[in-house]
Amino acid sequence: MYKYRYVARVLIEATTPLRTASGKSDIFIDSPVLKDWNGLPMILGSSIAGVLRHSFDEQIAETIFGFEREGKDEGEGSRIIVSHAHLCDANGRVHQGLGGLSNDDAILPHYSSLPVREHVAIDHKGTVDGRGKFDEEVVFRGSRFRFELEFLSNKPQSDEEWEAILQRLNDPLLRLGAGGTKGFGQFKIVACYERCYEMGRDYHNKPSDMNELIAEQSTDHSSHHTPTKYVINLQPEDFFIFGAGFGDDEVDDVAVTEKIVEWDDADKGSFSNLQILFPASSLKGALSHRVAFHYNRLTGIWADDEKTDIEEHTGTNSHAVATLFGAPKGHTNEGKGKALLSDMYKPYDETQTKIFDHVRIDRFTGGAMDGALFSEKTIANSDTWRVEILLSDEIDSKVKEAFEATLDDLAKGWLPLGGKVNRGHGVFISPDYKEGNPDKRGWSLIAGGGKDAE
Repeated sequence: MYKYRYVARVLIEATTPLRTASGKSDIFIDSPVLKDWNGLPMILGSSIAGVLRHSFDEQIAETIFGFEREGKDEGEGSRIIVSHAHLCDANGRVHQGLGGLSNDDAILPHYSSLPVREHVAIDHKGTVDGRGKFDEEVVFRGSRFRFELEFLSNKPQSDEEWEAILQRLNDPLLRLGAGGTKGFGQFKIVACYERCYEMGRDYHNKPSDMNELIAEQSTDHSSHHTPTKYVINLQPEDFFIFGAGFGDDEVDDVAVTEKIVEWDDADKGSFSNLQILFPASSLKGALSHRVAFHYNRLTGIWADDEKTDIEEHTGTNSHAVATLFGAPKGHTNEGKGKALLSDMYKPYDETQTKIFDHVRIDRFTGGAMDGALFSEKTIANSDTWRVEILLSDEIDSKVKEAFEATLDDLAKGWLPLGGKVNRGHGVFISPDYKEGNPDKRGWSLIAGGGKDAE
């Protein structure tokens, strides 16, 4: 029935860290990354197939990915085969053997120790939820992976379903792995090589080596999906710190930094120096709390009303928060959030730091309390950060109004970000904000703002 095989070998690059969780935990990390037989990060083919299927409506998804009717003896198998995505070395090649990794490679040895993100849940009072402390391993931003798609068709050329699959890979809303609403999983296609084989003629000559080219690089398969994009430029007023959760040989608390993989014009990979991390998860947390406040204000829900149960209108119990940032499975408002954010990086310069020493004072004696001396190293870099927030779908008017009011607060410096904000750190102001000018709110809305929109 399906005489033709459309094959694409795809090279992708992670433009934010990837969280390809193994589903297990160990004595060191709550959620380690899934690794292959050589101990290198990988992405399961079923994970890629899953996000692709989810991007189609149900009828088309069943045609391409197959279906099964529960309780009935009917169904159809998948017409698409997706390989695992394997990590590339500094030359952009996949190591396909068992063992034999070269320590001379510029990037592979670094993957023996991956970045670990520390997380803590915040309750509606803005304090730490004791049940919400966890950490997870992520794959470096800039990592490149190769994988293969194979599609069964009865058309010798110009198969519309095959074209739709390749366009979905270019969808700006597509995220790989977990944590898409926390800034993880964004990627771009570096190269795509495709070819149509015919059974009984040349399919048996298809090379099994993932590094071998099967054709010239294919034409552009740009996505026609153009989501709404909010853009806001933020400039720190003075000092800020997104805490790493530990200290160094100088202080008790340092800002989180990570290395990223960079590729030159010859497609040679290498690791950068340390980069300052502006985590999307931290921004998401601050935005979600303020969105809940504005949504409650707009809908007439007040904390001093005796009939109001605060917890029913905060966190994921808030309709606005659940709509924009999602709610876990099993929750009344369960579902994936419609707002997608991405981690951001800037070069780290040790000279652009400031150490603050603190001591707790005994209110009775007015003297220092024993064992209460601590210090922190903050960032004093005044570079502007460009924050982009994509909306995967339309949202209702009240949620939109609450979200835009939150962006107003952020642009004015009323919503501090990061840690130690009660000590004056983390105030960011948009240089585009002009008080009293409705055309200079400090942020902009781009309808149909895809990957390349400015």
